[in-house]
Amino acid sequence: MIKSGALTNLIGKLSRWQWWFLVALNIFFIVVGQAAAVLLGRFYYDQGGNSKWMATLVQTIAFPILLIPFFLIPSSPEPSTSSSPASLKIIASIYFSLGVLIAGDNMMYSIGLLYLSASTYSLICATQLAFNAVFSYFLNAQKFTALIFNSVIVLSFSAALIAVNDDSDGPSGVSKGHYIIGFLCTLAASALYSLLLSLMQLTFQKVLKRETFSVVLEMQIYTALVATCVSTVGLFASGEWKSLHGEMVGFSAGRVSYVMTLVWTAVAWQICSVGVVGLIFVVSSLFSNVISTLSLAVTPIASVIVFHDKMNGVKIIAMLLALWGFASYIYQNYLDDSKARRTENNVSESHNDSSC
Repeated sequence: MIKSGALTNLIGKLSRWQWWFLVALNIFFIVVGQAAAVLLGRFYYDQGGNSKWMATLVQTIAFPILLIPFFLIPSSPEPSTSSSPASLKIIASIYFSLGVLIAGDNMMYSIGLLYLSASTYSLICATQLAFNAVFSYFLNAQKFTALIFNSVIVLSFSAALIAVNDDSDGPSGVSKGHYIIGFLCTLAASALYSLLLSLMQLTFQKVLKRETFSVVLEMQIYTALVATCVSTVGLFASGEWKSLHGEMVGFSAGRVSYVMTLVWTAVAWQICSVGVVGLIFVVSSLFSNVISTLSLAVTPIASVIVFHDKMNGVKIIAMLLALWGFASYIYQNYLDDSKARRTENNVSESHNDSSC
């Protein structure tokens, strides 16, 4: 949970319905932003787009949108700590390293979406919750309970079903070999994303030694800036920039649609980021991560409606298994949160009794 002076006081002044409204609004941002970004990414490829570096670049290039909440929401005074703060050089090197990893992760996601249908891609991405549980256990000292173990196993089975699905419906013209590449890249990207989440949490705990709203936003902004620079360098170094004009001219939906697809894909990813940071602010970082993954369950349904993706029996079972895994993970978080609240209330009551 984030404890942050003025921000905590602001949350404390909200009524229950206002708090729930903020939670619902941020969940809406995550679900709609992520689903729209994935569908627009698939639309870009379907209509003739083929630049993997451009698809990577749009995932972070709209990061200046995050400056809006950064400047609008009041900063809280920094709490005094006995330990000396990390040097600027260390923090900058961490942000740079994370940004480079994010760029690589986004590239693997772009390759995965190129060779997979939106529904298959989203179901494989759901495995990031299982990877998150494993990395959190080793790096963030998170307990590995029976419910968490159940979630990891079930989500692993869900991904395995997609892997062995012979009736897989990749985009037209995609060979079986490219389908396997797309599957492996998406799976590797999900694992790397989960590792990034754990590394960020470790940075808050060991280096920054605080997790305030402004610090979380700063990390997102600086790492996105680095990832955007890396993606831009990749776009020019690979020579893909030379084909962008030809892509725009040959885009089946027209030139204006080409530009608007890229613009709104970038905006959608940052709307999702605003929701992620908002949930960290209102609830907790762990809850935000879970909702980010849970929103992936919406995309297969949306892709069936928008792109008429085929939902055969194997994919339906895989989606149900993913939802089962989500439910187990969320219920464990609910139990942990309830226990923490009871402990906090007991400590508060004991303090009041001793004061009397």
